[in-house]
Amino acid sequence: MNAPLLDVRDLNVRFGPVHAVRNVSFSVEAGETVGVVGESGSGKSTTMLAVLGLHPKKQADVTAERLRLGTEDLLATSERAMRDIRGRKAGLIFQDPLASLNPLYTAGYQIGEVLRRHRGLDKSASAAEAVRLLEHVGVPDPARRARQYPHQFSGGMRQRIMIAMALAGRPELLIADEPTTALDVTVQAEIVRLIRSLQAETKMGLIWITHDLALMARVADRVVVMYAGSIVEQAPAAVLYSRPRHPYTIGLLGSIARLDQPRGQRARAIPGAPPALDKPLAGCAFAARCSLRFEKCVEAPPLFPTGDGAAAACWHLSGGNR
Repeated sequence: MNAPLLDVRDLNVRFGPVHAVRNVSFSVEAGETVGVVGESGSGKSTTMLAVLGLHPKKQADVTAERLRLGTEDLLATSERAMRDIRGRKAGLIFQDPLASLNPLYTAGYQIGEVLRRHRGLDKSASAAEAVRLLEHVGVPDPARRARQYPHQFSGGMRQRIMIAMALAGRPELLIADEPTTALDVTVQAEIVRLIRSLQAETKMGLIWITHDLALMARVADRVVVMYAGSIVEQAPAAVLYSRPRHPYTIGLLGSIARLDQPRGQRARAIPGAPPALDKPLAGCAFAARCSLRFEKCVEAPPLFPTGDGAAAACWHLSGGNR
């Protein structure tokens, strides 16, 4: 059996007293799309930035039992070597392209910088390849637009520039951090189609971070649900949407307005708020918001296998309430 493209085991991230990511384990296969979902502050982006070594060393304490990307042991990799891995083996699409793009440089220059750094192209070749990449991601009149600055593009076009930059190094893994959050639904659909088609061409692994469960139903092969810095459920997408097992996942799906529900049936918000992560968590982190809580929930549940390649962290799945 081949090793996964990305293998993360027991990842923890702390910022002083804040334990932001807690014992997270997951993997991504080549060509697979893994959706990572959860409320804001659940640890989705923090987890992926830790994988790529992007947290400031003086502020973040990142530990893991295993953190491998292909043949690279990311735990034993120097910062200099990580700069080679980022862009060449792993690309990242940030959720806010206007804040992520440098306003002082043209789109073509910023894409070309990746090409010069990771593919060794000279100035002339990188400029030509940057234009080709802009055309590839659907930017009209790419030769002219390559000479323009980020503020001269719409939100959807800036996101296309970010995608071109992320793909310029021909990465094996692409992490898309809520790349469609600030876009209207029409542009969102275009960006989703673009990323999916590019993935099909290159067979790269894809991690799609979002709070949009409806979007993941169309995009993901497998879904990881995070709450309070931990994974509470993971399953093949078809299994998760047809048979969610964790009360938090059930609550998230119940908060989505659906056309297949009876008229008059409203989406339901999950009551309460996530716990503060600057204090130790005793027991199940979701217990205070859960209508199914019982005595056993004062202990933290592990992930229980639920069949069909799925697992969920809930004591009800262990038979512990009977």
